[in-house]
Formats: sequence, structure tokens, C-alpha cells
Amino acid sequence: MAIKPTIYKLRIALSDLERNYYDSLSLTVALHPSETVQRMMARVLAFCINAQDGLVFCKGLSDVEEPDMWIRTMDDKTTLWIEMGEPAVDRVKKATRLASKVKIYSFNTKSDVWWAQNESKFSQLGASVFRFDATQIDEFSQLLSRTMDISVTITGESAYIATAADELEVTWQTLKE
Repeated sequence: MAIKPTIYKLRIALSDLERNYYDSLSLTVALHPSETVQRMMARVLAFCINAQDGLVFCKGLSDVEEPDMWIRTMDDKTTLWIEMGEPAVDRVKKATRLASKVKIYSFNTKSDVWWAQNESKFSQLGASVFRFDATQIDEFSQLLSRTMDISVTITGESAYIATAADELEVTWQTLKE
């Protein structure tokens, strides 16, 4: 018998000062049995950074043919493809052929090594690469509860996050635009 995902309900008051985008998001997020809480919270933050009409979580770890998030048009064209972690160069190359825009968000302590090994290969590809601060993502994941209200304010390369339990800042670095 397969282990089922753990479901989280997040209500997010989002203020993206960079894009003048303000929204109230009600997200149902599934934590895949093989996924870490840190990865899931990095997914949630990447969702907030890219929030817009049509953005949805995909099957991700459950389906290797889909990214973690995407935006698809009515005629099945992919306009945005978002990957989490440290994907293989071949996977990103394929994504750039399938989508108008590709973004990668790395989030753990292996990110530096992965980027050092692949930077020259990614320079050839039309994908944007960002790295979250791994310690801050870990702190964000410690605030998680099955149902929670979150306030996220994005400015520059920072997200100020407030929950009933605590407040913190998560920063990221643009490795390739």
C-alpha cells in the first residue's frame, strides 16, 4: 500500500511590492511522501513570488514529465515552467523547448556545489536560476502547521513572512536571469 501525501491548507495574504501584485491565496498543498518539508515550503514561496492567474501546482515528484508549477494556456501551451531543487541540465533544456519561460529555484545546502558544476551549461539555456537561503527556508519550514494563515510581503529579493507563531525574512539570490 502506497503512502499518501500529507495535505496542508494555507491562507496567504500576498503583497508583492515589486510587481504591484496583491492577492489572497487559498492553497491546498500536498507534501509528497518523499518530499521534505523544506522543499514544500520553498515551493510555496516560489508560488508566491510568481503568483498570477493560471499558476498551479503540478504533480511534481509524482510525475517526472511535469514541473513543480506551471501556467498553461487554453490551447495547451506552457508559458511558465517552474522547477524546484537542482534539476539536471537535460531536464532544463527540455523545459526551455516546451515553455516560453523557465525558472529554477534551488533551496538547500547542495545548491552551491550544483551551481558551480552546472553554471557554464546553464549559460547556454534560456532559464532563470534563483537560490533561496537554505537556513532561512529551514526556519520557514519550522513554522508549518496543517492549517495556517501567512502574510507574505515581497520586496527586492526578500520575502517578509509572518505567521501566528513568528516572523522571518527569506532572501534569495539571482544566479542567472
